[in-house]
Formats: sequence, C-alpha cells, structure tokens
Amino acid sequence: MSISEVLGQPNHKTRRQFLGESLVGCWVVALLAFAGYVLHFNSAPVGFLFLLVVVSEAILCGFWQATIVSVLACACLDYFFYPPYLTLNITDPQDWVALGAFELSALVVSRVSSREQRSTREATIQRTSMEQLYELSRSTLLINLHKPPGPQLAELIQQIFSIESVAIYDANSGRSDRSGKWSEDELELAKDCFVVQTDSHDSTSHTSLRVLRVGNDVVGAMAVRGDLGPLVTDALSSLAAITLDRCVSFEKESRIEAAHQSERLRAAVLDSLAHAVKTPLTAIQTANSGLREVGKLNQAQQDLVSLVENEASQLNLLCTRLLQTAKLEANELSLGQDEIAIADLVSKVVKEQSGRMAGHPIEVAVPDSDLTIRGDAELLSMALVQFLDNAAKYSFADRSVKVSAWESHSEVMISVHNYGPAIPISDRDRIFQRFYRGEGSKTMAAGTGIGLSTVKMAAEAHHGHVWVIGTTFVLALPQHDGR
Repeated sequence: MSISEVLGQPNHKTRRQFLGESLVGCWVVALLAFAGYVLHFNSAPVGFLFLLVVVSEAILCGFWQATIVSVLACACLDYFFYPPYLTLNITDPQDWVALGAFELSALVVSRVSSREQRSTREATIQRTSMEQLYELSRSTLLINLHKPPGPQLAELIQQIFSIESVAIYDANSGRSDRSGKWSEDELELAKDCFVVQTDSHDSTSHTSLRVLRVGNDVVGAMAVRGDLGPLVTDALSSLAAITLDRCVSFEKESRIEAAHQSERLRAAVLDSLAHAVKTPLTAIQTANSGLREVGKLNQAQQDLVSLVENEASQLNLLCTRLLQTAKLEANELSLGQDEIAIADLVSKVVKEQSGRMAGHPIEVAVPDSDLTIRGDAELLSMALVQFLDNAAKYSFADRSVKVSAWESHSEVMISVHNYGPAIPISDRDRIFQRFYRGEGSKTMAAGTGIGLSTVKMAAEAHHGHVWVIGTTFVLALPQHDGR
C-alpha cells in the first residue's frame, strides 16, 4: 500500500482538482469563522464546526486537502476566538492542541474513507468481472459447433472483456487462433505455453499465459493481453477449456453418428441386395440340379456343374447370414427355445462342414455328453459353422482344427481353436464388428467381415457373449436351467 493511499490521497488526482478541493474547504472555514465572529460565538462551537468541516474534507477529498483546511481552521480560531483577538499567536498551546485534533481526525477519517472507497472499487470490479464471465459463459453456449472454436472464442473474449488481444491454441486441431494485435514474435505464444505447460504473467506487457485443463487433460493454451486480475484470468481459462472440451465431444459424437448412419445405410443396401439375390439364386440352383438329369455329362461338364452348385451354395449361405443379421439387429427374429444337446449340435455341424475345411482335420472334445442348453438350434449351428469356416480360412496348411465344449460355472463354453496367426490384441474386439477385417486377414483369405458379427449377435440374442484369445474363438451361452 502506497503512502498516498494510506493518507487518503488517490494517485489519479490532478493538481487543479487538488487545489480546487482545498480552496472549497478553506472557503467554508473562512465563512464559518466570519459568521462566528460577527455573531460573537465562543471558540467551543466554532471549533466543533471546524472539526466537522475537516472531517468532511477528509471523507470527500483526502488527507492533504483536510490538512490545509485544518491549518486554516487553527489560524482562524487563534485569530478570531482566542485572546488577544484579531492577533495571530501561533505559540499558544491550545492552537497546537486544536491542530493536532484536526490532523488526527483527518488522518483517521481519510484512512477509513480510503479503505471504504477501495473496497467499493474492488467490489465494482468484481461485480463487473462476474457479469463479463457470465456473459462469456452464455455466449459460448451459442457458438457454432460445426466451425473451429478457436476464432469464435478469441473474438468473444476480446469483445466481452474489452482487452487488447487474445490467442487460443486448440490441441485437438493443432491450430492457433488470434484476435487483436500480436507482433510477429508473439504469434506462437499460446502454443509455446501448451508445450511447456506452465502458467505465467508478464507485468510489463500485461500478458498472461494459461494452460487450458479439463480435469487432468490438457486441451490447449491461452494468451491474453489486458488489464485482468489473476482470478479473472484463471476463471476465463477454465471457461475456455470447458468450451474447447465441449467442441471436442461434439466432434466425436458427430463422427460416431456419421459412422452409425453410414453403417445403417450400408447394412440396408446389403440386406436389400440379399433379398433381391435370393430369388434368382434359387432359380440357378434349381436349373443346375436339372442339368444332371438332362443326359450323360462328360467330366468337364460335371466339374462345371459341381462348381456352379458349390458357389451357389456359398452365395445362398452368405445371403442367409445377411438376412439373419438384419433380423437380429431389428429384433425381428423369433428365437426357438429347443433343448439342445451340445454333443449332438457339434457332431452335426462337424459332419456338415467336414468337406469344406480345405484339408484341415477336425478334432472334437466334448467330455460331457449330457451338456445341454436351451435356444435356437439353427442359429447356434450357423454360429458354429462360421467359427469352423473362419478357422479353415486362416489356419496353417494341413493343421487340425479343434472344437471343444465344457461347463464353466453357470455357462456352457463352445470353442474353436486353429493353428494360425494369432489375432492382435488391438483387433480382438473389433473383429466382431460388422464388415471389419484385420490387416493381416485381408491378405490371407477373402471375406466380407459379416460372419463373426453374426456370431456375436446370435450369442447376444441368447444372452451370451463371444471373445477370442490368440486363435481360439469362444462362444459362451447360459446353461439350461432345467439341468
């Protein structure tokens, strides 16, 4: 605190204003002294009136103006009201007592007044800052989330707080946006603050740097140049961080929604295509089966007929998977509630698939022949067929494929293991997404990325789940309650 503030003299007062305030107080004292002399007042009431004038001067103007007024008041008391009258005798002790009382009163009152004025100014500044922060928070809710937030935020801060310049670095987009005047060597101030992640303030240029954090995450940095207090700057940085984080969340949600819409459109197109292909495919299969009845075919013709038959069966299986997947997604498939013996289910599927395993022998390990579940036999058969088909595609040549089933707590586990490249950890969840294929699988075998997603939806329809560890695919289903 400066001496002038302690004594009640604000720094911003000009000499002309100081002189005017002093002259007004002196004129009031002179007027009271003349009136008291004419009316023959004694020194007591006049001294009290002079004290009121000094206190008023100290409250309204300051200590130094009150000092000048108190000196004149003491001189008037001595000249007009202390004997010998109309004689200035400054050596009289009562003059010094009066002056001391006036000065002490002026000092105490001016200091209290100065504190009160300072408190009032601070309260006004704080109220203004709160109003500006509220206005900023309201305005940030109205920014265009489809455009970069940096330019909009920087312009809002500069306009609302009436500061010289603002710079925002958005870590999500990696761009720096500025509003106001910045020199060439200050263009990357906000970015540099983000790199070092340290708050700072330069009192010479009135520039504050703040790292924008949301919790423990750093979303950017901000540089502001203007007359702002540290508390206001911190609150401003918090609002800016929240705004950037909200824009990042909106961008992620927009990408996810766009991906979902694209997925739904692609699924609808494929489902429609599957429906459209079913009719001509049935005609092709019927015509192909009739070729064998036309007459004796040579070996080349028989091979062509077999090729058409096999490929038509594959197309029919693919269409069936697409249609079943669509029904599962739309919850339109009515699940059967048959009691299914796991050993029989595995045996049936293995028998049907044995000729389609590309030379991979199938090993079966179902130690408990009484293991049962309740569900849709056709849908679970399709899921197991997909596991075996997937194993045949990606297993090393001439290596066996092992099918196992066992009981674990309240679930029945069915696994298919192949000896091929292990599934990367990063792909173990994604390979069950529709149309997704890992980078390694794209070069090993052809596929659509539909089969495993169908297995996942079939498991979820039975209140079960699927996962993969290495090259072992597991289907877990709730155990039959009646067992």
